[in-house]
Amino acid sequence: MPWPPEITLQGEHASLVPLAPDHAPALADAVRDGELWKLWYTTIPAPEGMSAEIARRLGLRERGSMLPFAVLDARGTPVGMTTYMNIDPDHKRVEIGSTWYAKRVQRTALNTECKLMLLRHAFETLGCIAVEFRTHRFNSQSRRAIERLGAQLDGILRAHSRQPDGALRDTAVYSITAAEWPTVRTHLQAQLSGSR
Repeated sequence: MPWPPEITLQGEHASLVPLAPDHAPALADAVRDGELWKLWYTTIPAPEGMSAEIARRLGLRERGSMLPFAVLDARGTPVGMTTYMNIDPDHKRVEIGSTWYAKRVQRTALNTECKLMLLRHAFETLGCIAVEFRTHRFNSQSRRAIERLGAQLDGILRAHSRQPDGALRDTAVYSITAAEWPTVRTHLQAQLSGSR
């Protein structure tokens, strides 16, 4: 059985369910909110490419390198995708990435709760020693969101990969370690409850 096994994570504002081909129409609608595929510094599928992107992620799941989720809002409507990726079962490490949300749910409790659920599962159920986050150096919105979680910048991988247009990407790498998790968990729970 691949590690980590498929799971559904349920919260008050969101739920994470195993990604499936039948999520494609609703996710195509979600990505239209904000025309997210037009952002130059990230790779988000266009509506017409949603089925192919789901198939790609499910193929990576079959090879054991990704565990993809559809993100549902409180009403059960698909509003985005996220994954455990770069899975390292030997060293118990995962990256939370390939995440996007419809514009209407960005910077809401939904994102905070999704990250809390994914981190809690990684540290408390899977026994991870660290969880990584990676983003384009120029994706300041994503970098601020990762920093708000309590992740620390490990460094910048310069000329790390090529974008679909051929441009080189510098990748900002962040992480949260198992030792930091209790403090980060308290921080995220406080954010969700509206405390400061």
